[in-house]
Amino acid sequence: MKLSSALIVGTMLAAGAAHAADYPDHSINMVVPFSAGGPTDNVARSLAEAMRPTLGQTIVVENKAGAGGTIGTSQIARAKPDGYSILLMHIGFSTAPSLYKNPNYDAKTSFQPIGLVVDVPMTIIARSDFPANNIKELIEYIKANKDKVSLANAGIGAASHLCGTMFSQAIGVDLLTVPYKGTGPAMNDLLGKQVDLLCDQTTNTTQHIKAGTVKAYAVTSKERVSTLPNLPTMQESGFKDFEVGIWHGMWAPAGTPKPVTDKLISALQAGMATPDFQKRMAALGATVLTSEANPEALTKKVEQQVPQWADLFKKVGVQAQ
Repeated sequence: MKLSSALIVGTMLAAGAAHAADYPDHSINMVVPFSAGGPTDNVARSLAEAMRPTLGQTIVVENKAGAGGTIGTSQIARAKPDGYSILLMHIGFSTAPSLYKNPNYDAKTSFQPIGLVVDVPMTIIARSDFPANNIKELIEYIKANKDKVSLANAGIGAASHLCGTMFSQAIGVDLLTVPYKGTGPAMNDLLGKQVDLLCDQTTNTTQHIKAGTVKAYAVTSKERVSTLPNLPTMQESGFKDFEVGIWHGMWAPAGTPKPVTDKLISALQAGMATPDFQKRMAALGATVLTSEANPEALTKKVEQQVPQWADLFKKVGVQAQ
């Protein structure tokens, strides 16, 4: 005897509700598709701790770096949709469709959005002994020595790659780029004076700027960053359309039951509102997107950004791999 469709649906809903009532009953895995110690990892570890009290379970951060974040992101796309596997990814989520012919997931259909988390400005920095002392001198030096100046990044699709691409376009110089497998190695070589320049997030550069181990020239936000008040914006420096903010969002696999995603949304919102998380992010120059910690805001952001980055990459001749 066959079950009616109504009975099947009712059974599924009841099972989902029962699962949600017990969720979570063990630790949750948060995949960060970049290396440990990098800017996205810094946000993830603070957020995991902030969400723990609401969920009543530990969130374990797993670094799954490679291919501009697509390896870790595709891992979540393939994960069981039970709420125990979630993704913390940045703006690279919306650039991957243009940078990779087959990232092994569909940005529109492979995930259930949870919400936006933070927006992080970028800083343009150089090795500590670089000759230029301000942004005007930096651009003059680059134009006079364009075949000698190297620009590091953390790999195709990384925030530093996106910012570096925009910087090169803005100043009209095709810089020699040196890709690394993560922000950590790129920063290490900048500190070791093996490369000249890096454009990276304040969550990764602030401590080095304050310590004087790198030279800093500008921030990419519309307004100056309170933790780095002496750094001018790129707009102040004559580049009126230069603004890059590296937003971060949280996703679960598509098909995750709504009662489970609702709990994740509540935990995200509660965690982001905690004074400790707010304080940690402010110290790193990040803006906590409290009012946008919801699926609708994250969906809208991705839908806006995918075509914007596709247009930029086409303009500068970046080809999909």
